[in-house]
Amino acid sequence: MNNKTLIGGAIALGIIVLILIVCFWVGKKINDTIRGTDTTTVNEPTGQPQNAPSLPQNAEQAQKVYLALGNPSNASTSDPNNYMLVNNYMVISYSRDRGIPNWVAWRVTKADLGQLDREDSFRPDDRLPKGWTRITPTDYTGSGFDRGHVCPNADRYSSREAADSTFVMTNMTPQTGDLNRGPWQKLESYLRSLVTRGNDVYIYAGVYGEKGKIKKKVTIPTNSWKIAVAVPSGSDILSANEKTRVIAVDMPNVKGILNADWYSYRTTVNQIEQNTGYKFFSTLPPNVQNALKSKADNVTN
Repeated sequence: MNNKTLIGGAIALGIIVLILIVCFWVGKKINDTIRGTDTTTVNEPTGQPQNAPSLPQNAEQAQKVYLALGNPSNASTSDPNNYMLVNNYMVISYSRDRGIPNWVAWRVTKADLGQLDREDSFRPDDRLPKGWTRITPTDYTGSGFDRGHVCPNADRYSSREAADSTFVMTNMTPQTGDLNRGPWQKLESYLRSLVTRGNDVYIYAGVYGEKGKIKKKVTIPTNSWKIAVAVPSGSDILSANEKTRVIAVDMPNVKGILNADWYSYRTTVNQIEQNTGYKFFSTLPPNVQNALKSKADNVTN
């Protein structure tokens, strides 16, 4: 075999290897695009985006941040049916007798978002006082209801610890699959889009009503509600004014609404107060409170 033949063979082999590498890379990109962000490879952010507020570093800071607009039910650690649970990622008002949260409060900034594989780690909340019944993931088995996140998993993709914090059962309520995977999920995605467009979003969400119990332990609510306040990234939420955008929704926990748009359930904060007995925005001036609670959002983009 002469030198020309050897050189030609080496070149041909090199071209084949290069083609295989390019095909593998293109195929991976196409596959990632098809699968979407819920199943992408872990890619945790290495730092906070410019102008993003700092993440709370302890429970005291978390309570100050997430309840900046007030404690709507005056939750505390002295009332078992309005029991406050706090970590770095959310504040929960939990009902021992109902086995579900009354409401959950959190904030979403660009620093909270990222790309992680979803890893379902549903588990009892060991923070509950000794002697209390702890709801387990299997308590929902066979009920026909989803374990519906109140604070969504994808709102806490800054780290694996943050994402896992959303899987405690004190952050779950029984939701129909049509609600959980329909307008409720659509609103969650929409609020994250507001964050990527330069806003911080402060959220209260919860449930009310009762239409039975699962295994005589977990109350099935009639409705899920959410209130979201959007302010420019890095802004002091207490500087909110009459023109600040507020989105309030009240959704029925029923079948048949999978394809419904989230905005068809918009209402006013005043109406949610009437339905729940809670008081929102108590830290804002009275004129701002009244303006924000009385208007229904009408923006669709």
